[in-house]
Amino acid sequence: MSTSTQQFAVPDELASPQTKLVYLSLHVLEEATVTELQQLLALPKLTLLSVLESLVSKNLARRTEDGYASQ
Repeated sequence: MSTSTQQFAVPDELASPQTKLVYLSLHVLEEATVTELQQLLALPKLTLLSVLESLVSKNLARRTEDGYASQ
């Protein structure tokens, strides 16, 4: 029996632990609202918004109608 494994790496340009955590969470969830991320990660909403906008500006996430999604 053969199984394939998919490797996933956090981009080198993500330096802060919070940014990496949000990036990985979006990757796993595929799409989430700020409130969902806030409840999951226990991060302040202002911190999340700053991190999410940073990820969007680096084309590592995108805004959706309901929140944010991984690229």
